[in-house]
Amino acid sequence: MHSFQELTKLFAQHFSGKHFPETPSSLYEPGEYFLGLGGKRVRPVMCLMGNELFEDIHPDSYHVATAIELFHNFTLVHDDIMDAAPLRRGLPTVHARNGESTAILVGDVMLIRAYEHLNKIQPAFLPRILHLFNHTAKEVCEGQQMDMDFEKANSVSLDAYIEMITLKTSVLLAASLKMGAILGGAGEGNRMHLYEFGKNLGIAFQIQDDYLDAFGDPEKFGKEVGGDIRQNKKTFLMLHALEVASDDQKKSLQELMNSQTSDKVQKVLDIFRACGVDQWAIDLKQTYYNKAMQHLEDIAVVSSRKEPLHELAAFLLEREH
Repeated sequence: MHSFQELTKLFAQHFSGKHFPETPSSLYEPGEYFLGLGGKRVRPVMCLMGNELFEDIHPDSYHVATAIELFHNFTLVHDDIMDAAPLRRGLPTVHARNGESTAILVGDVMLIRAYEHLNKIQPAFLPRILHLFNHTAKEVCEGQQMDMDFEKANSVSLDAYIEMITLKTSVLLAASLKMGAILGGAGEGNRMHLYEFGKNLGIAFQIQDDYLDAFGDPEKFGKEVGGDIRQNKKTFLMLHALEVASDDQKKSLQELMNSQTSDKVQKVLDIFRACGVDQWAIDLKQTYYNKAMQHLEDIAVVSSRKEPLHELAAFLLEREH
């Protein structure tokens, strides 16, 4: 058994080589550049963890984990284009650095390389892995479209928002664990509980992300808080505030969302606190965390094998940045 940190190092070593040919360099160099920006590599590591929860790591797990990481980066390259984001992890995005047309192709070849890695796994595993991978990829696209639709919508329900972030963020975390479990020989019940663990953990993670953007300590957060407020994003916090605020507070929030005054963030946060949104978010995160932990508890393996998954949950949810 490996710890979460040990598996993270193992995958980083495995993933550190070149992923593309040399030519045409105008296509493949930007791809290597983007993959070299780093990141937590949480999703591929979750695949390895899902495998090792039940059995020693199968060699095919590294192929599937690599495919997952390439797919995730494909979505990031294309998301950056859709969001017109100039930076990713503090450095220029592919479209800002190399142009939109090249960035689209860079994402495309990442997706193609992902399928090349999937095709390397044993035939006995391939149909189940491919079905889950394709189903999840489709859901991620649906979640991204919902997110873009919400930007134009006058109102969004909390249930719809949870569905969106489940599709956009949580299902890939959950599927990464489940694909590892398939390779580890897990039974259907255990695979279901592991998937639900990942899904609910992902929702709790997104709630934490929204919370930190509004209420985090700027020194620990590493950037100025309130970015979502300045961009008028429909986060958990804003949706709940609009549900529970008084008529006067709702009016103030609507006016603030249509303005860009220097005190906009502080005024919105004051209304959030007056409505109890900060504590509500903490409680909601705990609700989804508890759901995740119950599914983890229900997996029929000895408790000691679950320890890396507890480490994962702590890494994702006990952070302050």
